[in-house]
Amino acid sequence: MDLQQMRYVVAVAETRNFTRAAERCAVVQSSLSHRIAGLEREIGVKLFARSSRRVELTSAGEAFLVGARECLAAADRAVADAAAAGGVVRGRLAVGVIVTTAAVDVPEVLQRYRARYPDVHVSLRAGGSDELAGAVRDGELDIAFLGMPVGEKPSGVETVVLDHDQHVLVVPADHRLAGASRVTLRDLADEAFVDFMPGTPARAQSDQAFAAAGLARDVAYEAGVAELITRLIARGLGVALLPSAFIRPLAAGDPELALVPVVDGPHRIEYLAWSRFNPSPATRALLGVLGVRR
Repeated sequence: MDLQQMRYVVAVAETRNFTRAAERCAVVQSSLSHRIAGLEREIGVKLFARSSRRVELTSAGEAFLVGARECLAAADRAVADAAAAGGVVRGRLAVGVIVTTAAVDVPEVLQRYRARYPDVHVSLRAGGSDELAGAVRDGELDIAFLGMPVGEKPSGVETVVLDHDQHVLVVPADHRLAGASRVTLRDLADEAFVDFMPGTPARAQSDQAFAAAGLARDVAYEAGVAELITRLIARGLGVALLPSAFIRPLAAGDPELALVPVVDGPHRIEYLAWSRFNPSPATRALLGVLGVRR
């Protein structure tokens, strides 16, 4: 058994197709199939169930895949650590980001990072804060930009606070409250709301604020991305509470939206989170670019 065989297994598992897996690994399909068949003979179990139309992992394949990914990650880390010891940062860096990140210009940071560390392969994944924090804990991501309600903090990871922010009310430009100097949550109790999906920290921020005020609200539309939320608002379908640092630059160039301060609205804390167990050289390099001292 060798690392290349493990890479072939992972590629087939992820593409569910021998041809696409061979293309990904830059080998001919017959060679990839032969190496996997040899591995199956060596360990005495079938890793894949094959037919003319589909490929699926067997239960043995599912078990093997977990260890194979761990071995490949360890091998990549060994190479990266050796290079870092010689003063060269290389390897992989998996970054997570929430769509409403505002404390840091993530594309600009990644541009500076690439200029300084061109040998690092960077991947970017968007998602909810809970999901991304879990991925950092599980080793799927190296570092993530998160947003959490006040009083909540990502667990099981190292964190540093990037910014504190307060939500503002986002309404259509012709809404009755568009010209108000400020509003309270009670002023909004009868409005139809557009918000993020239930169970996410982005949604919890507003839910907790209304619960603390002893108020109920009607969330008529739920969306996974902020851009859809603002489009629904612009069509007059509802209002929303969104982080001010995120929404102000977007609304400044949009005549269909208006922002109103909320006296007792939600607050959010933006965090940078990374693994507390032996962060990789690539991760430490990004922390350095961000000016974070560990």
